Amino acid sequence: MWNMLCPRLYVDSIFAIPIDALWQRGIRGLIFDVDNTLTGWRGRELDAKTLEWFAGLLEKGFKICLVSNSGQRERVRDFGRLLDVCAIPRAYKPMGRAFLAALNNLETEVESTAVIGDQIFTDVLGGNRLGLYTILVVPLSKNEFIGTKCVRLLERLVIRVLRRRKLLKDKI
Repeated sequence: MWNMLCPRLYVDSIFAIPIDALWQRGIRGLIFDVDNTLTGWRGRELDAKTLEWFAGLLEKGFKICLVSNSGQRERVRDFGRLLDVCAIPRAYKPMGRAFLAALNNLETEVESTAVIGDQIFTDVLGGNRLGLYTILVVPLSKNEFIGTKCVRLLERLVIRVLRRRKLLKDKI
């Protein structure tokens, strides 16, 4: 059970992700969550640092897709247009359909794709179910959907257990 909830990598933010190490590992596709991973919950803008970082990922050759549970379809698609990447709103993570659609859009295989997000029970569980390389980031903000706030309590317990068992890694 713990394997399904354990990310392969746990970092403070997207900027702490060792991009060169991912590339050396053969990762070519990146699936990103939006809310509290790239911007605050229901945020409408990406900061300049994030925009620059994404430009560097694309320049390096990564293929990128945004996969969000947000029902704000146009907002998620606007982020996709802004970053010049595909975007899938209303993903219903951890269900696999949106992840499979992202793989299809990216034209990458499971073994060469990572999913990056701030939630264990959506991003990590969904990615692990398919065999994707999963990266958990610390949420950008405590402001979030009430249901997510409740799930965070259980998530904190899972993180404590994973830490005690020395399963959380911050390096590839």
